[in-house]
Amino acid sequence: MPAIECRDLSKYYGDVRGVEDVSFTVEDGEVFGFLGPNGAGKTTAIRTLLGFLSPTSGGATLLGHDATDPVESRRARERIGYLPGDPGLDRDRTAKAFLDHQAALRGAVSRDELVERFGLDESRRIADLSRGNRQKVALVAAFMHDPDLLLLDEPTSGLDPLLQEEFAGLVRERLDDGASVLLSSHVLGEVAALCDRVGVLREGHLVAVESVSDLRSRGGKRVRVRVAEDVDRTDFEVRGTMNLRVGETVSFTWTGGYDALIDLLGGYTVLDLDVVDAPLEEAFMTFYDGDVPGPTRGGGGGATHDGGGATRDGGGGGHGGDAGRDATAESEGDAR
Repeated sequence: MPAIECRDLSKYYGDVRGVEDVSFTVEDGEVFGFLGPNGAGKTTAIRTLLGFLSPTSGGATLLGHDATDPVESRRARERIGYLPGDPGLDRDRTAKAFLDHQAALRGAVSRDELVERFGLDESRRIADLSRGNRQKVALVAAFMHDPDLLLLDEPTSGLDPLLQEEFAGLVRERLDDGASVLLSSHVLGEVAALCDRVGVLREGHLVAVESVSDLRSRGGKRVRVRVAEDVDRTDFEVRGTMNLRVGETVSFTWTGGYDALIDLLGGYTVLDLDVVDAPLEEAFMTFYDGDVPGPTRGGGGGATHDGGGATRDGGGGGHGGDAGRDATAESEGDAR
């Protein structure tokens, strides 16, 4: 049974689309990444999965529990660690008081270890903590009950590079213990380092679900070549070439095969050649050219593209009562 199974999930705020017809699975023991810029729908999807927002249509299961049923959703959350993108921590409490509250709801098997690991001073008021230290509090709250499923929204926001590495190690340890992770981020390096597969969100639509290796291949190769002859720019303005620059060296991004690249260079005497993977950012940007495609259904085996486009559904899902339901480390919702 998948840790998460999302089926045609849509959430509208009045007639404004949050997410539409989103379908994907997160398999047991998998890290699944949500990629997309701010406003793409990542946070809306996570809040709806957790029951903090009511879906307009569609459904989902988390750890086998119906996410659209309030009782079932609450049972699922007992086994889930949630890190909101903007943790609304009670600023008047100390970090210790906040974590005590979390522990009373869900347990705290690993609390002391995590507090020490992240170097968190629990005695300080949350209002007096830096952004990075507030993020540490939220991370400890999300991980300390050793959850079976983690939903993490921009988890390394505000953390320095050393703590980002500590976080990555913590995720890998939870995977070794059998947990699954849904990680939402716009930090491509973080996604590439941790995720098995990624779902790309654009304007509320899931436009692709791919393995990280397949995503990298979309970006092609960065080629830098120095030749003996004068270069005719038009020789390189062919299909498969992007970001062409011609000077003392010729540099471009190549999305074709190696045989075609050899043919392309065959008319010149090559003095120096450097071919490396293009940055992941270039692969990511290929999803943001042109019109928004139809929905993608992302199962464990990869992506299948629907032929149909998006259908605007103006019904239901107003956000007046829902917007306030997102809870700090999900527990305020459970405590009501």
